[in-house]
Amino acid sequence: MKDSQYSAKYALIYTSLVSVILLTPLFFYFIYMKNIHSIQNELLLKEKSLLVIQAMQEYNENDEYFEYPRFKTFESGLYDQSFQPIFSLVNYKIKYFKDGYHLDNNDAYLIVKLPKDRYFGAKYLIVKNQLSFAVVYEKVMYILFSVVILVFILSMFFLQTFAKPFQKMNKQLDNFIKDSMHEINTPLSIISVNIDLYNRKNEPNKYMQRMKAATKVLSNIYNDMDYLIKHDRLKYESENIDMAAFLSDRIEYFSEVALMKDITINSDINECADVSMNAKQLQRVVDNTISNAIKYSYENSKIDISLYMKDEKCHLSFRDYGVGIEKVEKIFSRYYREDTNKGGFGIGLNIVKSIIDEAHIELVIESTPKVGSEFLYIFPPTSTK
Repeated sequence: MKDSQYSAKYALIYTSLVSVILLTPLFFYFIYMKNIHSIQNELLLKEKSLLVIQAMQEYNENDEYFEYPRFKTFESGLYDQSFQPIFSLVNYKIKYFKDGYHLDNNDAYLIVKLPKDRYFGAKYLIVKNQLSFAVVYEKVMYILFSVVILVFILSMFFLQTFAKPFQKMNKQLDNFIKDSMHEINTPLSIISVNIDLYNRKNEPNKYMQRMKAATKVLSNIYNDMDYLIKHDRLKYESENIDMAAFLSDRIEYFSEVALMKDITINSDINECADVSMNAKQLQRVVDNTISNAIKYSYENSKIDISLYMKDEKCHLSFRDYGVGIEKVEKIFSRYYREDTNKGGFGIGLNIVKSIIDEAHIELVIESTPKVGSEFLYIFPPTSTK
C-alpha cells in the first residue's frame, strides 16, 4: 500500500471514530437548538395573537363589518367556551384544549384565553402555524460536515508528518534490499555455473548435487523477492505458453531439490491448451507450488503432478503427501507460515495468490493434516492446440 493510501485509510478511520464520539454532544446540541427554535416560534405565535386582539380592540361597533386579520403563514380563529369555532381559519383538528403553547409533530398552535363577552362572544383565540426545523437540521449538518472535514485534514497532516521518519527508513530499507538482491544474484549465478562445469568434467557426487539443489532453493527465494520488488513497476505482457513443455522444464529443474529429501516427483503431463499468461508470472506460480510441496512433504515420499484438459479448461494439479495444512484460509497472507521450523519468508503463496487473481485462475485446495495437500489450478479457457 502506498504511503498516501495508508495515510488516507487511517485518517478516514480516525475521522469516523472522532465523528461517532462527537455525535453525542452534537445530538444534545440538536435537541437544544430545536427547543430554542420552538421557543422562538412560540414568541411569533404570541406576537400574531396580539395583532389579532389589537385588531378586535380597535373595532368600532358602528363599523359596517369587522375585517378579521389574515396572515400568510399563520392560521387563527375564535372559539367559544366549548371550543366550537365562532370564526376560524384553522384547518387543523385541535387535540389539546388548554391555554398555552402546544406542539404536535410539526403543527404548533397557541391557545389564548379571552375576557368573557368581549370579543364577539369568543372565549379562546387560537393561532397556528407549521413549525419547520429545516434551519436547525441545516446548521447541525453544516457543523458535522465542517468537523469531519477539519478532523480528516488534520488527521492526514499529522499522520503524514509522523510517518515521514518511517517513510524515510522504509525507503532506505527498500534500497538496501534492492542492492542486496543485486549482490546476491551475481555470486549465486557463479556458484551454479561452476557446479555445472564441475559436473561436466567429473563424476557426479551427492555433495555437488546438494550444493546444486541448495542454489536452486536460493534462486527461487531470490526470484520471489525480485518479483515482489518489481511487480508494481513492471507491466507483464501475456503470451501463449505451451503448458506441457513449460511444466516439464520446471519439474526437471526441481528434481534435484526433491532428491535432497528422497522425494520422487511423478508427472502425468497430457497435451493441454496453450495458456495466455506472462511466463515469469506462471513460473512464480509453478515454482512456488512445487517448492512448497517439496518443503512440506515427508522424506521418502512422492509428489504427483498432473496436467490435463477438462471442460475445455486446462487443469494443473500438485499433490503432496506430507504435513498438510491446518488453516487453508491463512496460507496466502504475506509472511504467514504454519510451520516456522520449515524456513522461508512466507511470501511465495502470497505472490501466487496475487498472480492467479489477476489472471482469473481458479484455485481449489484440498488438504488433510498429516496426510497431504492438493493444489488444483484451473486456467480460463483459451484456444485449444
